Amino acid sequence: MVKNKVKLARVQVDLTQQQLAEEVGVTRQTISLIEKGKYNPTLKLCLAICYAVNKTLDEVFWVPEEEKHEED
Repeated sequence: MVKNKVKLARVQVDLTQQQLAEEVGVTRQTISLIEKGKYNPTLKLCLAICYAVNKTLDEVFWVPEEEKHEED
């Protein structure tokens, strides 16, 4: 699983999965998988998501080193 804060960031700007998906050019299912940590998005998609929710890459996708190994 790939940890991220996409769902939290999306909810904070009052977007549905469908709205975010349309804004970044992917399907709603892709957004759902990203939020669940079951899909590892490209850097380009990560950036598009960050622009859509007005957050930085660090705010949405950064995982501290100690948390990175919890799922391994």
